[in-house]
Amino acid sequence: MASFHIRQFQEKDRKRVLELFSKGMEEHIPATFRHLLTLPRTLLLLAGVLLAIVLVFGSWLLAAGCIFSLLLFLWYLASKPWKNYVSMCLHTDMADITKSYLNTHGAGFWVAESGGQVVGTVAAQPVKDPPLGRKQLQLFRLSVSSQHRGQGIAKALVRTVLQFARDQGCSDVVLETGFLQQGAVTLYYSMGFQKTGESFMDILTWLVDVSVIHFIYPIPSAQEREL
Repeated sequence: MASFHIRQFQEKDRKRVLELFSKGMEEHIPATFRHLLTLPRTLLLLAGVLLAIVLVFGSWLLAAGCIFSLLLFLWYLASKPWKNYVSMCLHTDMADITKSYLNTHGAGFWVAESGGQVVGTVAAQPVKDPPLGRKQLQLFRLSVSSQHRGQGIAKALVRTVLQFARDQGCSDVVLETGFLQQGAVTLYYSMGFQKTGESFMDILTWLVDVSVIHFIYPIPSAQEREL
């Protein structure tokens, strides 16, 4: 098993971090496309187009061409939420990681390094409007290079955020992840996170049925840990 260590983000990491984040998000496009093809509304659309072309024009060749074009459109539709999300992040917090995280009180950005290369990332920011009486930290940007998965890096990065939250006196760590990101979903459940809800970011994510799962990790108080 390859060794790795976790450290705070440095400006020299910026290019690699953005590459990891973008590639990690776009990895989910094929799974989204396959999921889209299983939806009843998609199957009905494909069958309806096929039947209509054959009945109106009597051409199976034309029908096949139309179905191929429709599949290309569905691929575009499946890719759009992920590309939109990456674009949004690159123009907000990821545009200046040092300003968004390292220069912000109560926030942090960490990388996992192996063999002199950044292979994983995670970030955290305070929740601006937490429930009354709670101090919450939100986990962001968890990503691990596909070549370095299965080595415990993601779990170590999440533990870094949990420890940071304890040190900050937070009561909870919260996060959001897509339900198609099964590796992440399984990881969070295995580490004790609890699902609090599910939602869609916009009409596009509803169309492709890519919901967001909301998680929370309640951090025991010092008194509770002593019991």
